[in-house]
Amino acid sequence: MIVVIRRWLEARRAIRRRWQADARRLAAAEEANAYDEAQRRATRARIRGEKAEFYHWAKVAAEIARISLQAEMDIEMVTAIVAEEERRSN
Repeated sequence: MIVVIRRWLEARRAIRRRWQADARRLAAAEEANAYDEAQRRATRARIRGEKAEFYHWAKVAAEIARISLQAEMDIEMVTAIVAEEERRSN
């Protein structure tokens, strides 16, 4: 049983490391627009029905909000991003 728990914990840690690394990479590349880009990627994944990728990019956006002093977070911009991505998918 301990082996199963260790495997589960390591899988969870790997997932966490992935979204943290993606957040750092996106924050470095996009700077002030990193949060919006992560939201855009999350929306695209949601529209395509990719549940795991949606959660991943939503976590990336949250991590960017936590670590980046330059990230601009505006709910109106996020709403516009969602509307734009939904239009593109139709």
